[in-house]
Amino acid sequence: MPTDRQQPSASRRQAQRSERRQRYRKGHSAERIAAIWLTLKGYRILAKRQRTPAGEIDLIAVRRQRIAFIEVKRRKTPDEAESSITKNQRQRIRRAANLWLSRKQRFQAYDIGFDLVFLVPWHWPRHIENGL
Repeated sequence: MPTDRQQPSASRRQAQRSERRQRYRKGHSAERIAAIWLTLKGYRILAKRQRTPAGEIDLIAVRRQRIAFIEVKRRKTPDEAESSITKNQRQRIRRAANLWLSRKQRFQAYDIGFDLVFLVPWHWPRHIENGL
């Protein structure tokens, strides 16, 4: 058993990289599905994986006079999806949204929403307006 000071073996590092890559791909896939779902609901996607100094926003979408900052979660069960949203995440997304809006004068008069989209296998995506 390796101690804290020992480096993981090459095969262990490779497995960790592979796992990380797989999670990254699944996250991208979930965000694409959520974007399609929102588009079908009448939203126009403005940005995907928008990075700000405060953090990343998965999707930014607009419908009529409402702009939505959307967090996408893909989990095995609906309960896991709901419990995966932490207080820190909510705060980070709100800070990132405020930064984004400060740079986009055009959208400052819009109603602002902080939405969630949950993706669970064998279920339709679940969009929760103002769920954050």
